[in-house]
Amino acid sequence: MSDGGDAGEASETEVPDAESDPETAPGVVYLVGSGPGDPDLMTVKAQRLLEEADVVLHDKLPGPEILGQIPEEKREDVGKRAGGEWTPQEYTNKRLVELAREGKTVVRLKGGDPFVFGRGGEEAEHLASEGIPFEVVPGITSAIGGPAVAGIPVTHRDHASSVSFVTGHEDPTKEESAVNWEALAATGGTIVVLMGVGKLPDYTKALRSAGMNPETPVALVERATWPNMRVATGNLEDIVDVRDEYDIEPPAITVIGEVAGTRERVLEFLRNESESETEPESQTGTER
Repeated sequence: MSDGGDAGEASETEVPDAESDPETAPGVVYLVGSGPGDPDLMTVKAQRLLEEADVVLHDKLPGPEILGQIPEEKREDVGKRAGGEWTPQEYTNKRLVELAREGKTVVRLKGGDPFVFGRGGEEAEHLASEGIPFEVVPGITSAIGGPAVAGIPVTHRDHASSVSFVTGHEDPTKEESAVNWEALAATGGTIVVLMGVGKLPDYTKALRSAGMNPETPVALVERATWPNMRVATGNLEDIVDVRDEYDIEPPAITVIGEVAGTRERVLEFLRNESESETEPESQTGTER
């Protein structure tokens, strides 16, 4: 559901250098966004390319329903591996080039949009440097689609005239965070954090320390648009306890700002979620 690349790095994985056949024109690589996870929210073009592709390189973020539509013989998992390791980005880059030089049509399938915390920019640059033609196929970013299906608009004339998208899991090789939480706290707009469940205590504390009101509404949207989607709501002060109480796990999106409070006012008539689920009694500290 969530946009974003694989969090973390694993040990180096050797990939044989691809030898280009001078008589074979390279194939094409499509950097495809699959949206937040519901197959019905994929673009028509993304669906067509999945059918036409020779190989689909994917991680887990597109979701089980979308991955289940792809024949197993066409799929290559470049996400999480056995033992908790993650496929290094270098391996994925080399594999894309290798397959394209074999003349194959390759889809690099990503959750959300490939250019929103999806490492699509890195892969595009690598393909260009190797002379491999590629095309970008945008998808609905989970940073917007995830809150939307939970009844939360990221902008609202009464509550927020700006929205900031932030990664909650930066490159672990960085010496310090590039996210200025103090500046974000001062914007008065919506903050959407992707891949931020684990570090929720850190950045909620940073925002409070920067002066953001502890009563600011917060929502956690887990597996947005997936069949097992869940939403937990609270405020900046208690959202970590809410996360722990309801065992919210990745992939999930954090929405911070007054817009998160709109969910309670529309929930009775919201049909994006299962009608069979129990309605929460109140907004703070509840899960659906």
